[in-house]
Amino acid sequence: MTLLDAFILGIVEGITEYLPVSSTGHLLLAERALGIERSDAADAYAICIQAGAILAVLGLYRGRVRQIAAGAIGRDMDGRRLLVNLAVAFVPAATLGFLFNDQIDAYLFGLWPVVTAWAVGGVAILALRGRAGRLGIEQIDLRVALIIGLAQCLALWPGTSRSLATILGAVLAGVALPAAVEFSFLLGLLTLGAATSYSALKHGEEMLAAFGPGPIVVGFLASFVSAVLAVKWLVGWLQSRGMEVFAVWRIGLALVVAGLLLAGWLPAG
Repeated sequence: MTLLDAFILGIVEGITEYLPVSSTGHLLLAERALGIERSDAADAYAICIQAGAILAVLGLYRGRVRQIAAGAIGRDMDGRRLLVNLAVAFVPAATLGFLFNDQIDAYLFGLWPVVTAWAVGGVAILALRGRAGRLGIEQIDLRVALIIGLAQCLALWPGTSRSLATILGAVLAGVALPAAVEFSFLLGLLTLGAATSYSALKHGEEMLAAFGPGPIVVGFLASFVSAVLAVKWLVGWLQSRGMEVFAVWRIGLALVVAGLLLAGWLPAG
């Protein structure tokens, strides 16, 4: 992996991690386009550079993060309630991911499953457009948190998008779109943090031996900067527009990639 490859992958990760388009699917596509063969080291790299995107949200939502931290030590009841809700939402996907990680890795980490998930997710956005909940983030209770957590399980299928699953799950449970987006971002801190830590512990040495420290640092920094810009853009966009643009992107990309796969111009694995 060259430093340019690392920079490109970091940009792709940072831009797509919190947009409802699937960072995993885009990273798989980018790796295949760059000629990077799939391996445990490459898969670990794609997961570990998420740390840049995690840090971006920690910085952008530092006020809310401080509130949650205060809640953890009993100094802010709203923060404590939010922490409990995030924990409840985190458990379902974390449990299924731990139990079925090998099966997901063996059967779903390919471009055809990703293309399918892109298309289905795009159709779901169009089918649910116009839905508008009213609950703010402070009004999310354990039932709603569990619904969001169950929705996040869908994102174990690469290409679905964790952001899309949690945002749509929250909206269907009655949460207003801005609150759904914020809750999704905060939940991502737990989910992505756990996935990054697990992958680093399991394949970190292999990743470092395969690519060296340079590409890892470049990917991390590119992910951080691009995630900051992407999150700010997404929040501003959704304040006055809907999610239909992401449906168009997902369906259009699914059609293009499916065509390239059928023509043999991209490896499916």
